[in-house]
Amino acid sequence: MIENILLGFQTALTLENVLWCFVGVLLGTVIGLLPGLGSTTGVAVLLPVTFTLEPVTALIMLAGIYYGAQYGGTITSVLISTPGEAASVVTTLDGYQMAKRGRAGAALAISAIGSFIAAIISLALLMALAPPLADLALEFGPVEMLAIMILALVVVITFQGKDMIRGALMAVAGLLVATVGIAQGTSEARFTFGNVNLLSGIPFVEVMIGLFALGEVLHQIRMGAAAPIRARFQDMLITRKDVKDSMPAILRGSGIGFLLGILPGAGSTLASFMAYGVERKVSRNRDNFGRGAIEGVASPESANNAAANANFVPTLALGIPGGATTAVLLGAFTIFGLQPGPLLFETQPALVWGLLVSFFIGNVLLLVLNLPLAPVFAQMLRIPYGYLYPIILLTSLIGAYSVSNNLFSVWLVFVFGLIGYLMKEVDLPMAPFVLGLVLGPLLEKALVQTSAIGKGNLGVMFESPIAVGVIALAIAAIVVPRVLAALRGARRDARV
Repeated sequence: MIENILLGFQTALTLENVLWCFVGVLLGTVIGLLPGLGSTTGVAVLLPVTFTLEPVTALIMLAGIYYGAQYGGTITSVLISTPGEAASVVTTLDGYQMAKRGRAGAALAISAIGSFIAAIISLALLMALAPPLADLALEFGPVEMLAIMILALVVVITFQGKDMIRGALMAVAGLLVATVGIAQGTSEARFTFGNVNLLSGIPFVEVMIGLFALGEVLHQIRMGAAAPIRARFQDMLITRKDVKDSMPAILRGSGIGFLLGILPGAGSTLASFMAYGVERKVSRNRDNFGRGAIEGVASPESANNAAANANFVPTLALGIPGGATTAVLLGAFTIFGLQPGPLLFETQPALVWGLLVSFFIGNVLLLVLNLPLAPVFAQMLRIPYGYLYPIILLTSLIGAYSVSNNLFSVWLVFVFGLIGYLMKEVDLPMAPFVLGLVLGPLLEKALVQTSAIGKGNLGVMFESPIAVGVIALAIAAIVVPRVLAALRGARRDARV
């Protein structure tokens, strides 16, 4: 192991590789800042640029774009409630509230620190456990993935605490929106109303931009433009207490992100939602979640980065993409004549370990690049909102149009912007809706495959020990908090 790590540092620490790693994380941050692009689009668009580079250098740069975009998406989530990345959606819940209280710099700083710590933890686990974890990932078939999706929905629904009914209804609404398009396993078009643009479903990016960016702008306009934030520069800096409060959340988020990241298809978005849901239940500061809790930023951001790194376990060890971006990176491997899989660690050790070590170097570069700039980014909030709103709308609409070069995407943004505005007006939770939309295709695919395995009998789930264990966790997530609340109430009554 030590020899492999030394070989990795020897490969990654050449001037050329460090330079291209820096270019990758810088471009990734910029790409993440632009609503609608994200790491997948960024890697795909810039892939041809790497054709003249050595394979290891090209992959280091592309990987830098991947995790650089994760942090770039956080910046817009915190500052203007516009997630640049799907995995940054949950960061808006507390990050934007912190920004409105004048603590945008602290939110951005803790996300950078949390991402860095998560990268170190996940890389150590990745280097030590990649082959056995790849074997574990193989144990998760459609049956087990269906159980994971159910658990994810339950965790997000319980975000709402006592108001779980509204959370459940919004999750169902998200699932229903996800059914638009061609049905899984058939060629039937559902709810398209003859519009060919809807055959592939309602795109997530356009929904995200509409709900968060346009919806927030419309809501703020109706409320009356608030005065720009005039927080002192020192208020935008992170404090020792912030770090102390956030450290348990960072560690828990890193663990959850890594465990979900090794599952093919689970992705960073699911990890960030799950980490936030768990943190909301176990944190001592749980009552402040949704109002600007720094743990609500630290946990999902750590999970996001840990999952991004863990996505490389199935990609490198099995040749199975862990998510959408690693699917594009898998294409890059084949373009350079490389075949990911168990033999890659033996036939190309310098490339594999150089790539893994570059994750550490890239995250150091991101920390050095973005930690000092966090208060500077936060100064954007001092711009009068009369100037800021048009900028937000323009970048959002350009981002939506650039996804498919289709005006239909812009109309979708307007439609979901109105929906987002109405949801804010009547105080409906967005997080369950968004995760329902994200999980819809994955849940349907796992459901269809599980039904096929059981020949129409979903009871086949209870033949899998892993699935049974996951379902038990989902039930516990609903039952245990209610039992504990009842016991606390009984103790209070007994004292009286």
